[in-house]
Amino acid sequence: MSSTEQRSLSQTVADVQAGRLSSEALVREHLQRIERLAPLNAFLHVDSERALEAARAVDRRREQGQSLGPLAGVPIAIKDAICTQDAPTTCASKILRSNAGAREGWLAPFDATVIERLRSADAVLVGKTNMDEFAMGSSTENSAYGPAKNPWDTTRAPGGSSGGSAIAVAASMAPASLGSDTGGSIRQPASLCGVVGVKPSYGRVSRYGLVAFASSLDQIGPFTRDVRGSARVLEVIAGHDPRDPTSLSAPVGAYEAACDRGVRGLKIGVPREYFGSGLQPQVERAVSAAIDDLERAGASVHDIEMPHTRYGVATYYVIATAEASSNLARFDGVRFGLRVEEPGADLTTMYGSTRDAGFGPEVKRRILLGTYVLSSGYYDAYYAKAQKVRTLIRRDFERAFEAVDVIATPTSPTVAFRLGERMHDPLAMYLGDIYQLPASLAGICGISLPCRLVAPEQPLPVGLQLLAPALQEETLFAAAAAHEAAAGPLPQPPVAI
Repeated sequence: MSSTEQRSLSQTVADVQAGRLSSEALVREHLQRIERLAPLNAFLHVDSERALEAARAVDRRREQGQSLGPLAGVPIAIKDAICTQDAPTTCASKILRSNAGAREGWLAPFDATVIERLRSADAVLVGKTNMDEFAMGSSTENSAYGPAKNPWDTTRAPGGSSGGSAIAVAASMAPASLGSDTGGSIRQPASLCGVVGVKPSYGRVSRYGLVAFASSLDQIGPFTRDVRGSARVLEVIAGHDPRDPTSLSAPVGAYEAACDRGVRGLKIGVPREYFGSGLQPQVERAVSAAIDDLERAGASVHDIEMPHTRYGVATYYVIATAEASSNLARFDGVRFGLRVEEPGADLTTMYGSTRDAGFGPEVKRRILLGTYVLSSGYYDAYYAKAQKVRTLIRRDFERAFEAVDVIATPTSPTVAFRLGERMHDPLAMYLGDIYQLPASLAGICGISLPCRLVAPEQPLPVGLQLLAPALQEETLFAAAAAHEAAAGPLPQPPVAI
């Protein structure tokens, strides 16, 4: 293992800023790892020359005595649902590729706000990562460009939908990456790949330039190998953006500084509803041990109740699919991407042919479901009722946070499952998100961090999920860093050594 792989993100930045490490050398090493680990299928696009040019620019500025930003010279991977004007955006879908059938996709005319902020912080963008098509999935098997593979066991899924971004960090192809979390799409792959993944509060990070799945749920957040690294990246990308009407004007917290607070006096709530049937025994033991670590560090642990948790899956898959049905109507073969035309066919036929050829099975399934629940005669029975249950779930969290500061749960009920195991059983796939969905529906912040390795057959990581009230990311990072200090880091995944 090289020294670069062992260095934390904050230490890497300090070394680049001080001239102990050149950004070009750092980026070159990570590009070599991306090439060597290409069979993991974590990346859909890598622009080595552009990345090296950006790294050399950082080094020149340092040599000229200019101050560098908080992510100076650090290679960062980007989920392929986030718009970049110098690299294609495909959302891992055929519908955003060129008509010629090339893998290269649509080139956005602008950068997403988070991309602007990363560039301003002197980060180096190395590529776009694989994902479930349009972020619809929990395994990164729904990609039009093939499934990604978990670096702990390449026969297993990395989780999704941000699986490529989680793999990139777990396998040291990048010190940090960005994903998006609609119903667990950062936290679940972070758990299955053994890295830190943060879902910020809804509105904490601008969605401008994120290709929308479900607009009332989507949030962009970071993956890193350590808690402090995620805190630093979030400080960079968070903050109000007038281009996003859902962006909040609340000031950005001192997230990295909060990592030094400790948890003495902090109240940790443990909901019994998150420790029921379907939870693998080895996962329950690992998470319980992690909660014990927090108690030994000075926190107090309290039993709480979240009675509407069991409705989370049904509620989410009504609301999210309804919003997806509306958002994905823009992909019609007219404005960008794929167009399938047949001689003599009318416009309606062109729409249908393009969407049939361009969308994969899971996207079609969710569009159909969303259109159904919004249709005349079913709106009140499904969509309106789901919104009412969403309110009940949010109130569960509000009551819980009157008594505790942070809620601790498993991130996923299972360790990484085998590729193909759930592809023909959508309900089993959806139930894997059961512990992540309620927080998304409530709009609060959450983090998944590795707590233990378990060995059902070979060592696989287990994620601890911590949840805090909306805009209380500082409390979240304090608790997460305290656990990390007690538990220590995981070793490198076998494939990445």
